[in-house]
Order: sequence, then structure tokens, then C-alpha cells
Amino acid sequence: MRRWCVLSAFVVTALFVATGVMVNTAQTGVDERVRARAQRLTGELGALSVSAARRHREDYQRSAFGTPWSDEVRVRGGSNGCDTRNDILARDLHDTRRGPTKTCPGAVLAGEFRSPYTGDYIVFRRDLGAAAVQIDHIVPLAYAWDMGAWAWPAELRQDFANDPANLVAVDGGSNQDKSDAEPARWMPDERGFWCQYAVQFVIVVRSYGLAIDAASRDVLADALRCR
Repeated sequence: MRRWCVLSAFVVTALFVATGVMVNTAQTGVDERVRARAQRLTGELGALSVSAARRHREDYQRSAFGTPWSDEVRVRGGSNGCDTRNDILARDLHDTRRGPTKTCPGAVLAGEFRSPYTGDYIVFRRDLGAAAVQIDHIVPLAYAWDMGAWAWPAELRQDFANDPANLVAVDGGSNQDKSDAEPARWMPDERGFWCQYAVQFVIVVRSYGLAIDAASRDVLADALRCR
């Protein structure tokens, strides 16, 4: 139990800092802050726990990570009176229109953004085609489960599922296409976002003490070159 308490405290601290790496997703080029972080993380890849390949566990269930988009979490944005989905929409969309909903007094009712996964410009309206904009877990929940989260306490899994350092608003098509794929099997179509994607993936894996498959480590190492 003490091990998980220590890990939880470390994660909350590390990812509170990590969220500062997220930049305006309207620009898919490499931000200089991201480039600098990528250079530092390149040297830390060797410290990650690596498995030869991902082994899919048959006992994964989404419910193991708690209620979707719960506000009752210890990560940044938790217990602020607004559900996680709206927290991310408010962070990543611009020219937003706000209004009250059952889960957020200042929910995003409309807005626009450029999907970092494709570079496509998307208009969001809650009352019309809301599924066109979805919130992606950069490190997929099923992948995290396979690589170590199966052994975590429920509270830590719920924190992980709602951590803004692991979340980004994207176009619905990309989110569905990615599913639970790791970097060895899927990277964004927009190559200009690869560096930032790799930065966030490595930060989350490292901070939560997850293992990574060898093929994905190689893909991320290449992406962190930020070419």
C-alpha cells in the first residue's frame, strides 16, 4: 500500500509540471519548449522498463479505470466542479461559447480547433455532431493495463484516465482509427505533431512507472528527434 501512495504522490507532482508542455494544438509544428523537452527525454528512454512485446491481457475492462471523465480525481483539474471532458475542450478549443450542463457550469457548447492528429480544422457544436471532436488518451487505457496498470489500485487508475497530461482533443476519425494502439502500430497522420506526441507519451509512461514495448520505444526515440 505504501508503494502506491508514494507513486501517487510522485505522479500528481510530475504530471502537474508535465501539463505545461502541452502547447496550442492549433499549430502542429514543433514548439521550441517541446523540442527542448524532447532532447532531455531522449536520454531518459533507456531508463524505462522495456518488454520485448506488448502482451494483450484478456481481463481488460474500461470500468477498471472508473467512471469516464470523473471530476473526483487527484490530478490537475480534479474537483473543480467540471468534468474532465469539458476541462480538455476548454483547454484545447478556441473561440468557445460556454453554458451550464449537468456536469459543468461552464461547459463548452461550441468552439473550433485544428486537430493535432490530422491538421484538419474542425467546428464543434454540442447540439450537432459533438462526436466529431473526441478526447484521446495519448497512452491508451488498454495499453496501460497491459503494461502494468492491471496491478494498480482503483484510485490510481481513475487518476490516470483523467490526467490532462495524457489527454488531447482530436478529430473523431483519428481517435477511432487509433483505438488502443501503441506507437509501434499507430502515430498521428500529422507528422508535425509526432514530437509533441512522443514527449507526452514518454512523460506519462515514465511518471506512472509503466513498461513500454521495445518496438514503440524505437518509434518514440525517432519521433523525439523532432525532425
